[in-house]
Amino acid sequence: FVGNSTYLDDHGPPPEKVLPFPSQVIYNRVGKCGSRTVVLLLRILSEKHGFNLVTSDIHNKTRLTQNEQMELIKNISTAEQPYLFTRHVHFLNFSRFGGDQPVYINIIRDPVNRFLSNYFFRRFGDWRGEQNHMIRTPNMRQEERYLDINVCILENYPECSNPRLFYIIPYFCGQHPRCREPGEWALERAKLNVNENFLLVGILEELEDVLLLLERFLPHYFKGVLSIYKNPEHRKLGNLTVTVKKTVPSPEAIQILYQRMKYEYEFYYYVKEQFHLLKRKFGLKSHIRKRSPRPEFFIPSPLETEEPINDEEEDDEKWLEDIYKR
Repeated sequence: FVGNSTYLDDHGPPPEKVLPFPSQVIYNRVGKCGSRTVVLLLRILSEKHGFNLVTSDIHNKTRLTQNEQMELIKNISTAEQPYLFTRHVHFLNFSRFGGDQPVYINIIRDPVNRFLSNYFFRRFGDWRGEQNHMIRTPNMRQEERYLDINVCILENYPECSNPRLFYIIPYFCGQHPRCREPGEWALERAKLNVNENFLLVGILEELEDVLLLLERFLPHYFKGVLSIYKNPEHRKLGNLTVTVKKTVPSPEAIQILYQRMKYEYEFYYYVKEQFHLLKRKFGLKSHIRKRSPRPEFFIPSPLETEEPINDEEEDDEKWLEDIYKR
């Protein structure tokens, strides 16, 4: 005869849930870099793995005042853990305001392709009816909506020139006013933040490898992500986010864009090289070629991962532990 349980009297309350490490992840997603595809995956994964997916309805405010930064950091920090917070917002330095710095992840893509995708998305939307162009940009004049991309570039319209073309780097540089100015200062600060605060920055052209590494680094969040991504039903849903009515500018216009976005390309090449080094550490093969004088626009990259290669330079598990200690 056992009688009434005395477990709580003898042992106190049951232990709290052991949180995975890291339990605070931020995906400060760069616009038109595959983020809607990734968010679709995260919604499925959050249900499957039981983490708290915190999203924001604010899509057009990436630069914040100091008070807005403090308020957002406070709101994020008090979210139930483990959480993954996602929003279009430039890098936030939590430690500056006395908070614990979370782990950051992100994805970028070829800068000119990103710009062109955004240019036509603003005008014509995608295949999803609820986010068509008339809802997204109701005040855009017809002559602006149907402005030829070559005219915009060659005649130096504001939308097709700096500082509006300086778009990707501020997401990694941060909230400092100089992060919005095209130049070496913002570029170097963005690189520093990638090294010190981002667990992974992938490139959209190799998305399947990005997902493989996210599953390896953050299994509590991304376990099984590749099988979901390859599922035909998810592929069908993902196709609805493809921008419609995209056209290719002339070679002359592309060359001008490339010159105007030289800092964006310096950053993109840097991230791409780091990503390929990371893939090597975990046995994923990359075809690293010398930089071409101009980007290879609209040439689709194969997304299939190749057979692993042997690389015994460093134990990958130890390397991952070192990443977490930073």
